[in-house]
Amino acid sequence: MGRRIALNIIIALAASSVAIVAAPVANAEQPGRAYVENVADGDIVDQYIVTYKPQSQARRDKAKRVASQRAAGTKHGVAVEELRDTALGSQVVRTDRGLDAAQARGFLRTLAAQPDVEAVEPDSRFYPTYSPNDTYYGDQWHYWESTAGMRLPTAWDTANGAGSVVAVIDTGRTFHPDLDANTLPGYDFISSSSAARDGNGRDSNPQDQGDWVPNAGDCGVGSNPSDSSWHGTHVAGTIAAVTGNGSGVAGVAPNAKVLHARVLGFCGGALSDIADAIIWASGGSVPGVPANANPAKVINMSLGGGGACGTTYQNAINSAVGRGSSVIVAAGNSNIDAANTRPANCGGVITVAATDRQGNRASYSNYGAVIDVSAPGGETATATNGVLSAMNAGTTTPGGSTYEYYQGTSMATPHVAGLVALMLGEKSMSPASVESSLKANSRPLPGSCSGGCGAGLVDAAATIASLGGGSGQVLANPGFESGNTSWTASSGVITTDATYPARTGSWKAWLCGYGATHTDTVDQTVSIPSGATSSTLSFYLRIDSAETGTTVYDTLKVQILSTSGAVLGSVTYSNADENTAYALKSINMNSYIGQTVKIRFTATEDADLQTSFVIDDTALTYS
Repeated sequence: MGRRIALNIIIALAASSVAIVAAPVANAEQPGRAYVENVADGDIVDQYIVTYKPQSQARRDKAKRVASQRAAGTKHGVAVEELRDTALGSQVVRTDRGLDAAQARGFLRTLAAQPDVEAVEPDSRFYPTYSPNDTYYGDQWHYWESTAGMRLPTAWDTANGAGSVVAVIDTGRTFHPDLDANTLPGYDFISSSSAARDGNGRDSNPQDQGDWVPNAGDCGVGSNPSDSSWHGTHVAGTIAAVTGNGSGVAGVAPNAKVLHARVLGFCGGALSDIADAIIWASGGSVPGVPANANPAKVINMSLGGGGACGTTYQNAINSAVGRGSSVIVAAGNSNIDAANTRPANCGGVITVAATDRQGNRASYSNYGAVIDVSAPGGETATATNGVLSAMNAGTTTPGGSTYEYYQGTSMATPHVAGLVALMLGEKSMSPASVESSLKANSRPLPGSCSGGCGAGLVDAAATIASLGGGSGQVLANPGFESGNTSWTASSGVITTDATYPARTGSWKAWLCGYGATHTDTVDQTVSIPSGATSSTLSFYLRIDSAETGTTVYDTLKVQILSTSGAVLGSVTYSNADENTAYALKSINMNSYIGQTVKIRFTATEDADLQTSFVIDDTALTYS
């Protein structure tokens, strides 16, 4: 039976009409939120993020936005230019000169008072949360030492992070023999060419060009000269340095892959760039930026600054978590309540405090109720009590490869990000489940903590053991009962249409059935745990066709694709395989254990006579 296209359209329009009638009408007079508290005394601000109300005219009409921005600027004696859209649909605007703190707060209030504005905040700058000091594994006490290490060796007996991708939102990458094999193509999100130091703005090369500061005051009042930190390299080394190669250092998740999203350059990084990087890293769309071919289920943010979380940060984090990415952030290094530090104080993140070699809260680490867990961050008053990882030898621009001890919540955070990569290499988990498991399996700090250090010191051995290893099923929403959640599908494919009832429940995937040239797809990306010894893809398939005989006209291909889109395996069914009752199909997946693959169902019809391929109750099991 072919699809009732006209009827479906009428139903869709009727549903849309109901939604429109029921939708609340925005109060155009409700003032917007001005984040004046995120402007500190002494700040000079020339860039802002304006978020317009979703149904407002200004959201759709750039001319109206620009006119209102210029009017606000005129009131404060500055010219205003709209620079670009963000991935969240907000706009980045710049004044022709920097405003001091009082002036900037006034400008924020003026913008927020406009009826179409939902929120406005300074496009604040954020900085790495590390403290540098001046081979290898034996020096990485933070992995194996019984007192305050994270008990990794036992976890490594069964887990290595294969199939996990960790985004490092930081200063970018440098070439390093302990990292190159585990590094995926990333992106440079620094929109300012002067901050990027690569002669342009955003581009596909996330190479760290150096973040050295030549002179006192270059990055604001009280800033000091400094050499390049190569911060992203050090963080990446902790997460996924190549391990077992007889040289250098080990990574927490040695078979995971690192994806660099460069946001920090000369004088730190802008909030608008960081927010776009969060969205892109998790698989979201960013205007003008190519799609991310390797979305990360773990995002490491070893950076921070003061102030309230704000609309831009929170919306970006919500977007990433909504796509299934765990966002791991540093608590900060100011020995204050982390509630005053962002993104540590944002909702939906896993905030990490730092401990020293004795298991105490490190002297510099922030603390408080927003801390979720603690991890080794080191203290380099004694150099070898710091965290050892990969490094670059250049003082300004990139030089040769080396290794170095650092300290900071920046160093604690990738320990947790690496552990999450180990977890996800063994089992598909939601961000909420990841956080719950980390906390449930943490151990009390061996030393002391004043102010609050969360659930305790992360314990890799206990966490991985708690996952049960053994067996499991990795497809999310396998029976389609949550609609399109976790699946990418052609319009209308995942449906409750009663023409072909679901095998169980109400939902199924109905591909083709039009009786005309047509293609439908439905797919999902999954990771098969590296510790498995067997794996099987199964699904129930019903084929109803108006074609006759054994000639193949219409097909359903079940493909196994790599993360780059290469076809690793394929099985084909056709109209000649017609069965009007659901039949169980299975495909051996042993060849893909330890890999991240995309399961794709593609149905194709020719120009005459329909064939419907109906799929339900999928599963990708391992043991």
